[in-house]
Order: sequence, then structure tokens, then C-alpha cells
Amino acid sequence: MATIGHNNLNAKLVLLGDMGAGKSSLVLRFVKGQFLEFQESTIGAAFFSQTLAVNDATVKFEIWDTAGQERYHSLAPMYYRGAAAAIIVYDITSADSFTRAKKWVQELQKQGNPNMVMALAGNKADLEDKRKVTPEEARAYADENGLFFMETSAKTAANVNDIFHEIAKRLPRAQSTQNPAGMVLVDRPADGARAASCCMS
Repeated sequence: MATIGHNNLNAKLVLLGDMGAGKSSLVLRFVKGQFLEFQESTIGAAFFSQTLAVNDATVKFEIWDTAGQERYHSLAPMYYRGAAAAIIVYDITSADSFTRAKKWVQELQKQGNPNMVMALAGNKADLEDKRKVTPEEARAYADENGLFFMETSAKTAANVNDIFHEIAKRLPRAQSTQNPAGMVLVDRPADGARAASCCMS
């Protein structure tokens, strides 16, 4: 979830996507300004944090970079549960990785935080000559499913900071006044109704 202080927001963000799509490279570029030509596969998940100034607020992202290998899939809910935002990453040179990204979107729609800010990142945009997924196809899919879409390149840094900034701008801030303790709570009227009716005689 996102926690709010005095114009400070702590937001848990998770990266999901196929192995080799470039999730770790995106995070490394965003957090450290680095790019490694040969990035080792993530085992389980890696944690990073990075702070951004957006409009009148400071957003501290607590970033979980998850492993893309299938054998780690069962761990993913631990990382996306309660996340305020997710970046679903695919590789523009791989139609399979785009298909896999769609499966992640479906999983988040079913099991993730309903107020989650979701971004679709078409990574490796520097490899235009090997492209298999058009930006039009990806944008249409994102629009249909309530995500925003950007093509990124961890190698050249194109749109990397932009995608995190856009997420920071979209994080919900409206509820801060009702929750002085700092948690952004998801309104679930059914829960309230059940609690009220359980104890009435």
C-alpha cells in the first residue's frame, strides 16, 4: 500500500514480467543510473528504494524486483500483495514475453490491490530492428485494461525515469486526511456492512 506522511508518500512498487525482459536492468538504471550488458538472473526477488520529488510531494518507492523464472511464480503474490503500483515489463523483441505480460496483468486484476497503479513497459526499445511487438498493439492492450504504457530502454535510459515519475503522479493521495495514521485504506463497503450487522440484536 501507499503510506502518507506530511506530503511524503511511501509506496510499494513491484516489477513483474518474463525472465530476460529487463526488469532488473530497469530498476538498476532508475536507482543507480547504471546499465550492465550481462545482468544475472534475479533469484527470488531483490529490494531497492528510491525517492522522487513529484509536484508538492516526495514519493519514496520501495521496489521489489521479482524473478521472471517460472519456478519463482508461486512467490510473486508475496511481493505484489499490498503493492501500490506495478510495472509489468516485456521485451519488444519477444512476442512470448508480451503474452506473459498479459498473464501478469490478468493475475493482478484478480488478486492485486484494486487501486493499484499499473504500468506496461515495452523494454529494449533500442532494439528496433528486432522488434516483434508494435507500440500500437501494446498501447491498445494497455488502454483496454486500465494500464498506462511506455516503451523504455534500460540501455539508453529512454523513458526509464519517466515511467516511475508517471506512476508517482498517479498514486492516490486523496485519502490522506481521513487516515491520520498514514495508511491508505481501500474502501470496502461490504466489510463495513458485515461488521455492523454481526453485532446487532
